[in-house]
Amino acid sequence: MPDFPTLAKLAEDLESGRTTSRKLVEACIARIADPAGEGQRVFIHVDKDAALAAADAMDGLRKVKAAPSRYAGIPISIKDLFDIRGQVTRAGSRALDDSPPAEQDAVTVARLRKAGFVVIGRTNMTEFAYSGIGINPHYGTPKGAWNRGEGQGQGHVPGGSSSGAAVSVLDGMAHGALGTDTGGSCRIPAAFNGIVGYKPTQRRVPLDGSVPLSFSLDSIGPLARSVSCCAILDAVLANEPITALKPRPVKGMRLAVPTTIALDDLDAEVSETFERALKSLADHGAIIERIEMAEFHDIGPMNAKGGFAASESYAWHRYLITAKGDVYDPRVSVRIMRGEAQSAADYIDLLNERRSLIARVNARIAPYDALVLPTTANTPPKIADLADDKAFTTQNLRALRNCTLINMIDGCAISLPAHREGEIPVGLMLAGAGGTDRRIFELAAGMEAVIRV
Repeated sequence: MPDFPTLAKLAEDLESGRTTSRKLVEACIARIADPAGEGQRVFIHVDKDAALAAADAMDGLRKVKAAPSRYAGIPISIKDLFDIRGQVTRAGSRALDDSPPAEQDAVTVARLRKAGFVVIGRTNMTEFAYSGIGINPHYGTPKGAWNRGEGQGQGHVPGGSSSGAAVSVLDGMAHGALGTDTGGSCRIPAAFNGIVGYKPTQRRVPLDGSVPLSFSLDSIGPLARSVSCCAILDAVLANEPITALKPRPVKGMRLAVPTTIALDDLDAEVSETFERALKSLADHGAIIERIEMAEFHDIGPMNAKGGFAASESYAWHRYLITAKGDVYDPRVSVRIMRGEAQSAADYIDLLNERRSLIARVNARIAPYDALVLPTTANTPPKIADLADDKAFTTQNLRALRNCTLINMIDGCAISLPAHREGEIPVGLMLAGAGGTDRRIFELAAGMEAVIRV
């Protein structure tokens, strides 16, 4: 696959005149339209005319040295979960087909536009963001990065729920992507496709203008080609200054590997790649300690009745699913309907238990710079192998498990590709307590190249 440039390289090319925004946008549109590619399954809608007009506008502003940022004119994709003015937000579903067009952009979309990024189109996703696999029966399922050359109708899942977001970056249909992460929906597709995905501390990025899954857990983050790319997009989304990212030296990093739950039932390739990455970090001077995290045992019982995702999604969907339940993907609707059985007392208990969990975990991990663990327990499964509901559920839970640990503790986390060229994609997750976003980026930037040696 082509080695597409980072945001920093694209910005340099734009500033030097080696390329223009129009050329970048036209190239992305051509890749989307390529009948041999995944574009028809990656994008639900392509903003061709609007994107070209925006590109011309950014080129004009750059000529008079009035570009809103160094990154003005770079095309990005937007997950179908976000409002874009004048368009219907379908959230990867058919149940919202007759909804009125959005009257204004989501806050995050507006912030990206303000920085000059060009919206190339809306990407496919798991319906209503409710799975970590990325299968969509309404718009098709884009093939993930692994073994695309297999026989007709074959291929491996892209990961979800930000499936199209990840593949749009992987295939150069966009140079960055806006996604969401409730239990891993930025990090899982990043891990399955060999790119970088970031889940910020939730409170840093407003949710306004996005269709909710769980307003307690939903986070809005970027998918891109490098740690630096994600840090740039994250700063824009959080309305913070874009500052140069200074990688931390690997030597002296204090990293904790949680042995509770996070290392259970790993695919052999995940275990081997993760242990190799740890060895490389240790060889470069990182201090790695394996620690028990007894607090993680509390999360399963907390989610036994569906947790926040079921209760809060049911509150949002209860009228729509009554009217149009037959249109929903059954694998999504059955999970939403688990929320119907939760009582107010169940929900209040959940809030209190999570508050306690966060406090206890933060105290446990305070002596360390970050946690490090596999992003997913599994490698990307074959799409055809998940037709059976039991197989789908098993692989979905394995994909979500480790990422969900971090959402439940209100943390921030990044998934980095840890596999070598030619190996099945495996992600390494670096995570910290809420509010440690900058530290996580600096650590990740320092170890980015080291873990693939």
